[in-house]
Amino acid sequence: MFSAAVDTALVCAVVVITIAVVAALGFRLSRSSRDLGSDADRATYATLHTAALASEHLREGLTASGAAKASRHLRGLLRCDTLVMTDDAAVLASDGNRSLPPTVMLLIQRVLDSGRTQIFRSAQLDEAGVPGGGELVVAPVRVDQRIIGTVGAFAPDVNAGLVRATNELAGWVSTQVELAELASSRRLLAEAEVRALRAQISPHFIYNSLNAIASFINTDPARARELVVEFADFTRYSFRRHGDFTTVAEELKSIDRYLLLERARFGERLKVKLEIGPEVLSTVIPFLSLQPLVENAVRHGLDSTDGTGHITITAHDAGAFAEVTIEDDGVGIDPDHLRLVLAGHTEGVHVGLRNVDSRLRQVYGDDHGLIIDTAPGAGTLITMRVPKSQPDHQA
Repeated sequence: MFSAAVDTALVCAVVVITIAVVAALGFRLSRSSRDLGSDADRATYATLHTAALASEHLREGLTASGAAKASRHLRGLLRCDTLVMTDDAAVLASDGNRSLPPTVMLLIQRVLDSGRTQIFRSAQLDEAGVPGGGELVVAPVRVDQRIIGTVGAFAPDVNAGLVRATNELAGWVSTQVELAELASSRRLLAEAEVRALRAQISPHFIYNSLNAIASFINTDPARARELVVEFADFTRYSFRRHGDFTTVAEELKSIDRYLLLERARFGERLKVKLEIGPEVLSTVIPFLSLQPLVENAVRHGLDSTDGTGHITITAHDAGAFAEVTIEDDGVGIDPDHLRLVLAGHTEGVHVGLRNVDSRLRQVYGDDHGLIIDTAPGAGTLITMRVPKSQPDHQA
């Protein structure tokens, strides 16, 4: 009897615990439902979430692979039986129950030619050889007044709501493609600025380096051979064709070669002091972002004077950032002229500073441009700060 009582007590305990768990779960579910707000709030969240998922696949523009992945998300927004996306020549993707023949482009071409949203009825679909019946609404995708593609929705009956929704979706796709083209333009601009920096290096520095090497051929052949090797290594790094980023260590190695070649020209007139913290050597920085700053210091610290020029290069840890400074005691720069150069309103010998400043702002934001402290006759101090953690950038 005692055993039976124990069994009964255990059963009761299990029942009580089960009821408590179910009640707690029900409470959490009801609370979660309340947290999402009204039906309208939940619908808004679902729409924004779907748009965010689709936008990831249009970052490279209106491509076949991107359209195929995006259409899987976008069809749910229109609640149509098949969604079709095209460029200006062919169907890129269709998501739904229909198998679309190439002849559907005969209808879509009318939208591409006119630039207007059009509705195609079942008889027109049959005439074009598009099976399945129903109706089709197609809206143009525009970028900078160019029609680059279309978005279309198949449904049993196309009503005014579906037409408006298709137009809005086509406008959203247009915005995503414009953003992709803007990102591409920024990348091309950055590449053009690197080419400009390389072009700046070549006429001025290469000519002087070759002259310096030539001066040692007869008097010190071993020194001439050493300088030729350093010159080759420097130019190989400066004119490499791969990678937008490098490390502080690699950039400083190239600067060391550069300064070795400049010392062959200036001799004891060039005094360089280095203060480099080993903890920042692996920090990723944009390619050719330090060398132009050092070249600026040499050109305006020595080229414009007859005496000795002192250059100090430091790199150290500054919390979440690596901070690099390059200081010279040369002729300095007029601040008003420097502002015009950095704003791109004038060309001149300081174009390298502008290009480096522009690339830093493009990569890290406007808060990370060059900080330049200078005045005529007072030398120049340039400070560059970059984040130490850059998971999206590879050297």
